[in-house]
Amino acid sequence: MSDVRHVLVLPDRDAAQGAAEALSARFALPEEPRLVRDALAGEDDAEDAQWLVVVEDPREDLERAALDAVAEEFDGWLE
Repeated sequence: MSDVRHVLVLPDRDAAQGAAEALSARFALPEEPRLVRDALAGEDDAEDAQWLVVVEDPREDLERAALDAVAEEFDGWLE
């Protein structure tokens, strides 16, 4: 087992939740994706926060292109 994880960056919480649900529905994930609020440097306003969806991939069987496609569906990108 490895400790590979993928991070999708999304513009808001709703997009992050939608992406996490889509990932869980499309892939056999070992655990639910985690949502993490990522405040931009120097910003205190919650509206200026991006949201991250962290996906564990211990078997390294998730394709980057497929993850990137899900991120793009929700106006985000794969880090």
